Amino acid sequence: MSVTKYFIKDVSRRLEIDELLQRDLKRAGYSRVELTKSPVGTRVVIYAAKPGMVIGRRGQSIKDLTKLLETKFGIENPQLSVATIEIPEQDPKVVASQVAQALQRGVHFRRAAYWAIQRVMESQALGVEIIIRGKLTTERSRFEKFRAGYLPRVGDPVLKSVKVAVADVQLKQGLFGIKVRILPPTVDFIDKPTMKTPPPSVAPTPTVQAAVAEAVEVETEKEEPIGNTAQA
Repeated sequence: MSVTKYFIKDVSRRLEIDELLQRDLKRAGYSRVELTKSPVGTRVVIYAAKPGMVIGRRGQSIKDLTKLLETKFGIENPQLSVATIEIPEQDPKVVASQVAQALQRGVHFRRAAYWAIQRVMESQALGVEIIIRGKLTTERSRFEKFRAGYLPRVGDPVLKSVKVAVADVQLKQGLFGIKVRILPPTVDFIDKPTMKTPPPSVAPTPTVQAAVAEAVEVETEKEEPIGNTAQA
């Protein structure tokens, strides 16, 4: 097998594993999976918002996943571990999955989008955009955008910093697509203007005030005889 075919096969297998886990672990808030090969076997790290649902009761769910990865995808000695997402509200895949589940429960698409945007912005994210496509109100398919915060559109920092995820859900009206773009709070743009706060003003100490008052009294005493002579 050539090097090109090997890498294509490896990437295809990783995408298949990601799609499988995204479908089976939708309720657990699945985000992504990392596969690392080692001399002992293959380490598989699953990132999810609810690790308990991934592990299952007495570890049965994670045992079934281990067996599935070994038999279906041919992974040698898979060692599964589950990692918790620190801030699920800033993970676009988790947010898109939550919006899709809300649409499945019959929630109106605008209400689901505004609810998700509010949660994302409350997590201190800089900006968020949610696009929902499908037969929203009529038989003709269209899309609606919901935005909040600061979210640039073009540029190299945008490609590197903005997190993007897409999810789909099958409803009675047809297939709906949800696209989520989130700008995390840790991003720092070079062209973003900043304001410098002026240094705090230092109030004069009582000693300085007393010296100023004493100097004013001395000047007043010197000017008084001149005024009296003029009057005489």
